[in-house]
Amino acid sequence: MIPEHLILLSTRVCAGYSPFHQYLPPPFQVPTTPYLPKRAVECFRSSCQPSGRVGFLSKDLLASMRLTSIIQLAIMTLQLSLHVMLVLKELVSCASEKVPVPTAKPEFLTLILSGATAYISLKKLGALSEVEKVFVTAAAGGTGQFAVQFAKRAKCHVTGTCSSNEKAGFLKSIGCDRPINYKTEDIQEVLRKENPKGLDVVYESISGELFDLAINRMATKGQLIVIGFISGYQTATGIQPVRTGTLPAKLLQKSASILGFFLPHYLSEYKAAMKHMLEMCEKGELVCEVDLGEITPEGKFVSLESVFRAVDYLYLGKNIGKIVVELPHSVSSKL
Repeated sequence: MIPEHLILLSTRVCAGYSPFHQYLPPPFQVPTTPYLPKRAVECFRSSCQPSGRVGFLSKDLLASMRLTSIIQLAIMTLQLSLHVMLVLKELVSCASEKVPVPTAKPEFLTLILSGATAYISLKKLGALSEVEKVFVTAAAGGTGQFAVQFAKRAKCHVTGTCSSNEKAGFLKSIGCDRPINYKTEDIQEVLRKENPKGLDVVYESISGELFDLAINRMATKGQLIVIGFISGYQTATGIQPVRTGTLPAKLLQKSASILGFFLPHYLSEYKAAMKHMLEMCEKGELVCEVDLGEITPEGKFVSLESVFRAVDYLYLGKNIGKIVVELPHSVSSKL
């Protein structure tokens, strides 16, 4: 048997908050777990020739989602067989977590976790229908931007929260009907006045007080989809408390429901979702906003050394869209 190698070279990673430390033990005790689970990688398929020389037979691109914060150059030795004698795209994407991407554009990286979470959760749990009132928290963030766009494609009325006028402007540009800058407006008062019948679907990633507020503003038969709890990620426990004492009564009175969504439980839907989103991107039907850190004093996030800056930038809530760190081939990074 002739050994074959698949070389994966990470070219970009995303920085984000992670609830994964609630399920996977960290290597040491930390109050929160910033994560870099998404990678755009260049793939090289090589085989050892009789002369001993290694010839690159093809080069391809794929996106990978992993529950890990380790960035590495992975070299996997494979054996030629009927099982692996496939086109490289099929070989590397045979697992549900790997999907070929057409180019190495950083925008495609936003789809792997953030886009897929919004797409699948709203499709499987939200069951959006025309003229429904949809409320998206952290709407200008990595996943919120997609929830806004998918809800608008379903012809819903979308209200989204954000923390600056710049973010509000971005939300308007992607179709959000009513951006709420919570630093200058009272969210509860806006929802009470502008959505008197309540919210049909809530796409919730903040938790804490905003979760309680959303519960109180739900419509009859309303649905609240929990996809995260950002407000608690920097606490010692990783979770911000919510008021649940009267929750059963509130849900009963409105025939409302709370639904949790964790992407790894829906991997059977993943490839179809990625394929559709990639098609939308190529047609210009989906905005995939990335924040490369260009407005920071130190400039763009480039190389592993800038990962720390990217995470700090994230915690400050300055980003619009998904934070992406470039890993150029010419940079020799050391941590």
